[in-house]
Amino acid sequence: MIRLIVGALVASTVLLPGTAQASQAPPRAPEATGWGGAVSSIDPDASQVGIDVLRRGGNAVDAAVATAAALGVTDPFSAGIGGGGFFAYYDARSRRVSTVDGRETAPASATDKLFVENGVAIPFDQAVTSGLSVGVPGTPKTWQEALKRWGTLSLRDAISPAERVARDGFIVDGTFNTQIAGNAARFADFPSTRELYLPQGAPPAVGTRFRNPDLADTYRELGRRGVDAFYRGAIADDVVKTVRTPPVDPASTRVVRPGDLTRSDLARYTAPLREPSRTSYRGLDVYGMAPPSSGGTTVGEALNILEGVDVGALSSSQYLHRFIEASRLSFADRNRWVGDPSVIDVPTRELLSQRFADSRACLISPDKVLTSPVAPGDPRNPAACATVGAASPTPYEGEHTTHLTTADRWGNVVAYTLTIEQEGGSGIVVPGRGFLLNNELTDFSFTPVTPGVPDPNLPGPGKRPRSSMAPTIVLDHGKAVLAVGSPGGASIITTVLQVLAGKIDRDLPLVKAIAAPRASQRNGATTQAEVAFLATPEAGALEALGHRFTSTAEIGSATGVELLRDGRWRAAAETTRRGGGAARVVFPAR
Repeated sequence: MIRLIVGALVASTVLLPGTAQASQAPPRAPEATGWGGAVSSIDPDASQVGIDVLRRGGNAVDAAVATAAALGVTDPFSAGIGGGGFFAYYDARSRRVSTVDGRETAPASATDKLFVENGVAIPFDQAVTSGLSVGVPGTPKTWQEALKRWGTLSLRDAISPAERVARDGFIVDGTFNTQIAGNAARFADFPSTRELYLPQGAPPAVGTRFRNPDLADTYRELGRRGVDAFYRGAIADDVVKTVRTPPVDPASTRVVRPGDLTRSDLARYTAPLREPSRTSYRGLDVYGMAPPSSGGTTVGEALNILEGVDVGALSSSQYLHRFIEASRLSFADRNRWVGDPSVIDVPTRELLSQRFADSRACLISPDKVLTSPVAPGDPRNPAACATVGAASPTPYEGEHTTHLTTADRWGNVVAYTLTIEQEGGSGIVVPGRGFLLNNELTDFSFTPVTPGVPDPNLPGPGKRPRSSMAPTIVLDHGKAVLAVGSPGGASIITTVLQVLAGKIDRDLPLVKAIAAPRASQRNGATTQAEVAFLATPEAGALEALGHRFTSTAEIGSATGVELLRDGRWRAAAETTRRGGGAARVVFPAR
């Protein structure tokens, strides 16, 4: 049996003048086991909101929406109603997995030159902090669709706990403080953002209470008037005005380009149901998010490549070698073939075929490393070890997304990944509304990644940019036994893949599969790896094979739930990444 190394990476409290110190923040806990349902997120306030909903008789969908709304208050630099995401739901009665596509869309006026001026792509940082990068937010419609189809609560009841958190406040922790500090320069250039997140010219101090009354009022309006208030009403007017005339400080020297979002762009937005991606792995059924997310197809293809690996016959370093190479190859195919299926013909079924995976797996050698960027294969006409066309490297994606997982006493499960893209999104708070707008359109390729090679991810009118979000639900003979997901941009895919490998191939407890040091190969010349990974003997053995690594502090921040054989739920989250996560169950086991 292989051994994937388990380990983890390893603020002072100051009070701002006039700010009241409150009691301790709710405790973080990486694991909880018990009955009645489970919630796992990055934030203890948000996880508690979800658990309270389950305790009052709500189901997994109700708890997921309530938790997500609370994360919009307590983790606003990763997600919120100004962004979008992908919602995967397992219904225990029908034993069916369904998904909602809440990805943001480009304005109807967008062309493939959206981020090109005078024939040259504009600087990435200037695209991020702009109205130009703001897509039509999908999160409010996602909540509406999920609750209408599978929930038991109204939108008003589901988001009212988050409204209370926004109005009453929560205790600032080190992560919240650090995220503001890291964005202070650009936040200061927008009065609406500065007034909210830089009171008295500095981030709210650790240990103080932070309130967002404007967001509380916005949630109240959404609850009373429904999502039409966001897509057709007064909130829509404020969003459009902010995008088209960014509220930048006149004294700022920052270049802030306006966008071309219109009221009709918001009014036309839909959050469609998508058929989930599906593959089998070691006798289990693995469901994920189909395009425009690349998460489901890329995780699925990599698992299919690993399907032929005899786990028990390999050393841990050889298994990790196969894992890294499977990631490399699946990213090569993702970059070439995956985009918005409403605009291009994405070969989803073919990418997930075992025949195609086998044609790619034969490129892997036990004693040498593939040279990236590797060229893609042809999923529609797979031939053993064949590649087609030029290679396409993986472009950068914002890493500051969030993921939550919920389960209820009936066995329903939700895996939900949501985002505003960069940490702090566009950096622009909608004046008077209390939420940041996304910069999701920077997930498009600004220009073709490889000149002369068709790029499925160029901007276009109403188009959804490709995503790497990978909310994943695993079934065993029709019953949901595992759900997992992570933030991290393109490294979401490798994080989810590595957690699944640790859980399924090693039968690790979920919390240990999540805590294991990570490596992320995305068809690049080097493999990104955490410091803890590089300290293992396996890393040395991989380097001897020819793998080259670049060091990074953290990769991803996963959460998940698993169903134990005795019927209890186990919620799991990070032990130390991002300060640790918050796993909760309704009735903890004694």
